[in-house]
Amino acid sequence: MIKLRRFLRDYKLQLIVGPLCKLFEAVLELFAPLVMAQIIDNGILKNNTDYVLKMGAVLVLIGVVGLGSALVCQYMASYTSQGAGTKIRSALLKHIGTLSHKELDKLGAPALITRMTSDINAVQANVAMVMRLLLRAPFLIIGALVMACFIDLSLSLIFFAAAAAIGVILYLVMTRSLPFYKKIQSILDRISLLTRENLEGSRVIRAFSKQKAQEESFDRETERMEKTALRVGRLSALLNPATYLVAYTAVALILWFGGARVNGGSLLSGDIIALTSYMTQILLAMIVLANLVVLLSRGSASASRINEVFETEPSVRELSDKEVQPILSAPKLEFRDVSFTYGDGDNELEKLGFSIERNTFVGIIGATGSGKSTLLSLIMRFYDASSGEILLDGHNVKSYPFSQLRSSIGVVPQKSTLFSGTVRSNMKWQDENAADEEIWDALRTAQADSFIDSLDKTVSQGGMNFSGGQRQRLCIARALVGDPELLILDDSFSALDFATEKALRQALLSRRDRTLIVVTQRCSTIAEADKILVLEDGTLVGEGTHRELFEGCSAYREICLSQLKAEEAAR
Repeated sequence: MIKLRRFLRDYKLQLIVGPLCKLFEAVLELFAPLVMAQIIDNGILKNNTDYVLKMGAVLVLIGVVGLGSALVCQYMASYTSQGAGTKIRSALLKHIGTLSHKELDKLGAPALITRMTSDINAVQANVAMVMRLLLRAPFLIIGALVMACFIDLSLSLIFFAAAAAIGVILYLVMTRSLPFYKKIQSILDRISLLTRENLEGSRVIRAFSKQKAQEESFDRETERMEKTALRVGRLSALLNPATYLVAYTAVALILWFGGARVNGGSLLSGDIIALTSYMTQILLAMIVLANLVVLLSRGSASASRINEVFETEPSVRELSDKEVQPILSAPKLEFRDVSFTYGDGDNELEKLGFSIERNTFVGIIGATGSGKSTLLSLIMRFYDASSGEILLDGHNVKSYPFSQLRSSIGVVPQKSTLFSGTVRSNMKWQDENAADEEIWDALRTAQADSFIDSLDKTVSQGGMNFSGGQRQRLCIARALVGDPELLILDDSFSALDFATEKALRQALLSRRDRTLIVVTQRCSTIAEADKILVLEDGTLVGEGTHRELFEGCSAYREICLSQLKAEEAAR
C-alpha cells in the first residue's frame, strides 16, 4: 500500500482534515463516560435533577458534535478513496499501454482485468477505512487505558492485560490470513480467464458439445475459491468471539474487584460505570481494529498485485521523440541478419536478411509456425529483434518515435478486431480527421461498400454483427484510411471467397505508389508479387518471383503443388 501513496498527493487536505475530525470524535467519546459518572455520583445519587438535566445536555452536545465530525470524515474519506481509485485506474491503464507484447503475454488479459477492477476496489476500501478508523481505533484504546489509570490504577491493570491479549489475537489472525487473500486473488485471475474463454468461445464449445467439460473446469476453480474463502473466513470469524471473550472477561473482573472497592468506600459507583464504559470502548475499538486488519490484509494483497504491474518495465521502449526524415534512395524495408526469440531458448527467426524496394508488392509465405507473423511484429516494434537490424526508409526502426513508425504503416492483423460503435468511428482509428469521402474510398477498395450503406451503421462488440469475411474487409479498409506508405496484410484474405479476394487484390495493386506486404497461405494470392519471401522454421529459404521460386525452391514448389495442379502452378 505504501508504494501507492503517490496517488494521494492531491488529497493532502482531506488526508489531514478527515482523520483529525475522527480523532476529535474519539476525544469527545472518551469524555462521555466521565460525564456519565458525574451524572450518577453528583446527580442521581444526590437527587439533583437540575444537575442531571445540565449534564445530560452536555452528553447530547457531545453526541451531536461527534456525529458532525464523523460525517465530515466520512465525506473526506469517500472523496479521497474514489479520487485515488480513479487515478490508479487511469495510471494503470496508461502503464499497460506502454508494455510490449512480451509483458502483456506474460501477465495475461484476465489477470490485468482483475487488477483493474477487484484489486483497485479493495485498495479504495482500504483508503477509506484507514482514514476513518486507523487513528480513531488506536487512540480510543490508548485513551481508554489512560483514563482508566486516572480513575483507578490497580483496576487499570485489567485493561492492559485485556488489550495485550486482544493484540496477540489480531497479530495471529493477520499473519495467517494474508497468504489466503493473495491466493484468492490468484484464483480470481483463473476464473476470469475461464469466463472469458467460455464467452468468447461459446460457439466452439457448443459445436463440440463441451459444455459439460467446461462447466466442470469452472466448478473446480470456484470450489477452490470456496474452500480458500471458507478457510480464511473461519480464521476471520474467530476474531469477534475471541475479542468479546477477552473483553467481557475483563468487564466481569472490573465489576468483581470494583464492587468490592465500592463497598470498601475507596471507589464511587460512577467510577465503576465509567470503567465499564471504557472497557466497552476498548472492546468495540478492538473489534473495529480486527476488521480493519482483515481489510488491510486483503488490500495489501491487492496492492502488491497492482504494484507488480506498475513495476513491470516494457522491453520495447521509445528511444527518441524526434521525427526521422526518410532516406528516399534507401529500400523501403530492410532486414540485416535479424534473429528473434520469445525467451524460451529457441530462435523463432534466424539471421533473416532481405530488402523490399519502394512501391512494390511483396508476398511472404511459409508453413504454419514458420515465423511470418513474428516477422511482421518486429517491423511494428511489438517486439524487438534479439540481434540484427531492421531498417525502414534507411533508418533503424528503433530510432523512430512510436507515433511516426506506426502511423506510416497500415497493418491488418490475423485476428479481425472491430470495436463497438459505428463504421465511421472504427474507420477513423488511423486518422481521426479522415473525411467521409476518404473512408468511402477505403471501403470501396476493400470491397466493403457492398454491405455498408451508411457510415453510421452500428458495429457491435467485436464486430459480431458482421461475418468473418466482412470483418476482414472492414479491417483492411481501416488500415487504408490515412493512406499509409506501407500496407501490411497478415493472412487477411483467409475468410474471403476467391472472387472477392481477386477483386480486392486488383484494387490494391491499382495503386503503385504504396509498398504492399501480404502474408498468406495461398500461393495464388501472391503469384503476381514482385518478390516472394519463403520462410521455413524461421529461416529464409527462398526469395524471388513466383516462377523463379517454383523452379528453384523446393519448399515453395511443395506449397504450390499442395494447392494447385502442376500446370496451374507453373504459369
